[in-house]
Amino acid sequence: MKTVLVTGAAGFIGSHLCEALCSRGDKVVGLDNFNDYYSPAVKRNNIRSLLQEPRFTLCETDICDEEALRRVFEKERPQVVVHLAARAGVRPSLEDPNLYHRVNVIGGQHMLDMCRRYEPSHLVFASSSSVYGGSKEVPFKESNPVMRPVSPYAATKRMNELQAHVYSHLYGLKVTMLRFFTVYGPRQRPDMAIHKFARLMLQDKPIPVFGKGDSRRDYTYIDDIIHGMLQSVDRPFAYEIFNLGEQHTTSLSELIALLEKHLGKKAKIEEKALQPGDVEITYADIQHARELLDYNPRFSMDEGLARFVQWLKRQ
Repeated sequence: MKTVLVTGAAGFIGSHLCEALCSRGDKVVGLDNFNDYYSPAVKRNNIRSLLQEPRFTLCETDICDEEALRRVFEKERPQVVVHLAARAGVRPSLEDPNLYHRVNVIGGQHMLDMCRRYEPSHLVFASSSSVYGGSKEVPFKESNPVMRPVSPYAATKRMNELQAHVYSHLYGLKVTMLRFFTVYGPRQRPDMAIHKFARLMLQDKPIPVFGKGDSRRDYTYIDDIIHGMLQSVDRPFAYEIFNLGEQHTTSLSELIALLEKHLGKKAKIEEKALQPGDVEITYADIQHARELLDYNPRFSMDEGLARFVQWLKRQ
């Protein structure tokens, strides 16, 4: 049994991870500030069952509040830290890049400083496939140079990777960086395409489609992501970066067709111009994660979307 501190615990990925850790017997300290990026009520609902779990403790703390963060570390003394808390999303980062820098970069710096001071066995830190920018070299490999991000959000996540490498090199902090590829499933953030499209389709409202529908994404089902994260919690490395994706791509048009199939509804399309910061494709090479994490994604897009739709219709 470990004591694991999870930041962003009430979010989509964080709440699933906390449940999985508690289910296997770990003690979990969940940290979240319930900001208004999307409804705080949705986040509180995400962790409603966790609040009944004796192995789970909730700390309503902001990672930008260094002193409050220190008090959490001082009291809980986590053995492993999983840092998921961040301002997410490419398009919103264009509107308020200073906020993204403050939360992701300065907040990330606070987490590194706490880990240096309180010495957990290792830190698992969420990055993003966005760091690959508009790379045409597919599938994306962790060894690819990622020097040209195309959004403020992507720049902050690449900066997190560089910050963490410094702390690994200078102070011996063990860090695993996880580049997530478009995660979906029950509790997915309401602003993300799959959740947003499905909700609008159920309401017989048009869905906004940016471009011609030929952009492609490597969509990753939440259970596969959690599998990779649990492996990362259990396997410290001096410093490693892993892609967590499915190693398959789905076009936007194909995604809409699958949603039509599982929702039993025809989509009404509202065509829009491509947005700044958008990329043509994301596509993960997951060989590195297969070899070192025994990461083995199991869910096809068809099965994952069927499970998501079943959840959505129960809401």
